[in-house]
Formats: sequence, structure tokens, C-alpha cells
Amino acid sequence: MSIFTKLFLLFLVSLSLMLFVSRETNQLTQAKIEMLLKEKYLQASTELFRDLANNDQTALTKRLQSFNFEVIAESQSVLEGSQTIYEKSSSFGEVKILREAKGRYLLLLSYLDESLLVRDRAQQEGFYHFETVSYLIFADIFVLVLTFLMVIKLIFPLKEIASTLQKFGEGALHVRMKRLGSNELGKLCDTFNAMASNIEALILSRQRLLRDIGHELRTPLAKSKLALEMLGEGKYQQSLKKAISQIDELTKELLEIERLNANMEQLNLSTFDAETLISESLSRALIEDESVVELCIEESFEIKGDLTYLSIALKNLIDNALKYTTQKPIIIEVKEHTISVKSRGEVLEHALDYYCEPFAQGDDARGVEGFGLGLSIVKKIVQKHGFGFELTCKEGWNSFSLRFT
Repeated sequence: MSIFTKLFLLFLVSLSLMLFVSRETNQLTQAKIEMLLKEKYLQASTELFRDLANNDQTALTKRLQSFNFEVIAESQSVLEGSQTIYEKSSSFGEVKILREAKGRYLLLLSYLDESLLVRDRAQQEGFYHFETVSYLIFADIFVLVLTFLMVIKLIFPLKEIASTLQKFGEGALHVRMKRLGSNELGKLCDTFNAMASNIEALILSRQRLLRDIGHELRTPLAKSKLALEMLGEGKYQQSLKKAISQIDELTKELLEIERLNANMEQLNLSTFDAETLISESLSRALIEDESVVELCIEESFEIKGDLTYLSIALKNLIDNALKYTTQKPIIIEVKEHTISVKSRGEVLEHALDYYCEPFAQGDDARGVEGFGLGLSIVKKIVQKHGFGFELTCKEGWNSFSLRFT
């Protein structure tokens, strides 16, 4: 669930609770005012009714002042929009408690042909506080909505920031963030842009250095090979040839790992079948004796990926199996969207990740040519494609598998 969704749900819950509390508060306050006024009106109606029956205007006036009542002159216009909430009749008259359209409560006394409509002045203060509380609640709701909109305004730039970070992590070192104001987000953008520029400069500098080193090494290596060929057969010629070949191979593998680590090499995706990948890998392995490799294709399948890189990965697995097997041939097995390279040997002591570390070799690798970089390259190629890489050891067989699902 995204941050926006969580905030929106919290906003809806908060707004719903606030509206519910507002409605309940209004109802309770209205009910309390109505109850108090009803009780006061009923208490006063008995004494006012007596003064009205005696037609004693002086006593009636004093009684109205004591109860803080005011007489409403234009009674007919007020009564038209009023609602009766209490009514009591007798043979001589009746008592009614009314609520006018504006929400104020009135007391109507009728005796024979005379009537008296009064209103409690004190209720004005109660309704003033009631309206003040209502305004405060609505103001609180308005502040809540405004806060939500401000938070959303701050969150939306995070999507752009996340997109830029993802592109940078995928190898687009040139991307930069647009400055998002002068607040903390703006400072974050400035910090990222400065960091990205430094990282880009460091990576490009390292790549140029490694390319230059690789280029500079190739020239003396080529001259050394030519000089050795021109020399006659000697005691140390084969040792020198072997050492130069190893240096040349190490240089190539280090440059290959650097390109994969930098994530700068883009994949050239195409669709091909498993047999094509195996054929390309075997041609790269330069195997002179085909009997050292046995193919077992139960079910071929299509693969979408970079044929060049995947053939390098499978070629490294084949080379690795041929180096460390205790009994040839090795087996290349194809089934269930998986290509496995199996070789005879003792059960490997460590997990796959150990052997995928650069320059990591097992104890049985002593005296075997190589630098322990092959599986590291395989792992990086497989990860770049999003495929699986597994190691299983069973019944005297060590099996390295590429799973294309």
C-alpha cells in the first residue's frame, strides 16, 4: 500500500470521526437546551397563567421580568413557521412550547380569547455558545482538509525522486533531480545531485583507467608472445607462455567483471533456443576433444536474453566443470527450462555464494589453472537477466544450473 493511499484512508477516517462527533455534539447540545427550557417554561407557565387569568398586567409584567422573559408582539408571523414540541390543554385555555424556524424556543399561553407569546432571553447566550462550538468544529474540519492537501503536495515529489533514484541505480548515471523548492526536499535534491556527480565522475574515471590499463597491457603481452615464438625452444619457454596467457586471461576477466559491476553494458535481447546457446558456448570453450562433453537434451525451450553474455556464462560453467571434474565426460543437461552442467567430484563444502566471490576457489583447486573469476561473472550475468543460478551436490555429481524462468 502506497503512502498516498495510507494518508488518504487516515484522512477519510479522521474526517468521518470529526463529522460524527460534530453531529452528536449538536444533537446533545440541542437536546439539553430543549430540556432545560421546557422545564423552565413549564414551571413559569403556571404562575403566568394565573396572572393572565386574573388580568393583572402589573403582576404579569413583574413575573415576566423575574423569569427574564420577553413578550413577542408580532406573534402571528412567528407562529407560522414554528413547530409544537409540547402542548397541554384545559377547559379555559392551553399551554404550548414551540420551536421557531431559527431554533429558538417560545412559550404560548392562551386563556379564553387572550394569548401571550413569550421567549426566554437567556437562551440567546446558550445558542451563541452552541453556534461558536459549531463554528470551531467546522474550522477544525477545514484545517484537517487543508493539512491533508499540504501533505499530499509534499508527497507527490517523492514519486519523481523515487523514479530518479531507480534510473540512477539501473546505471543511468547522467540523471539528476529537479530542484523542488527551498525546503528539505530541495536540499535533498541538491545533495543527491552533488553525490550523483561525484559517483559518475569516479565510475567514469575508474572505467577509463581500467580500459587504459587493459589496452596498455595488451601491447606488451602481444610483444612478449611474439618474442617467445621467435626464440628457440628453451627450458623456460613453456612456463613463460603459460604465465603470459594467464595474465592475458586475467586481464580480460577483470575488464568483463568491471563492465558488469558498473551496470553500464546494456543487454542486446533476442529470442533463441537452448541448443543455440549450448552450441555458442561450446564454440567459445574451444574444446578439441568432443568426447569430454556429453549432451543430454530432454526438452529444448526458448530463451529471451543476450546470447553473447549468456554464452559466456555457460562457457564459464563448462570450463569450470572440465577443470575440476574427477572423471570425464561432463554432462550438459537440458530440461524444464533449465540448463545444468554436471561434473564428477567430491561434494562441495560451501554454498554457491562462496564460490561466486572473485578469486574464491575450493580446496581441491590447488594446482588447477584459473583465478576463481568464472562463477563471479556467471552470477552477475544471470542477475542482470533476472534468471536463476543454483548449485546441487548429489550422488557424486556437482551440478551448476541456469534456470530460465
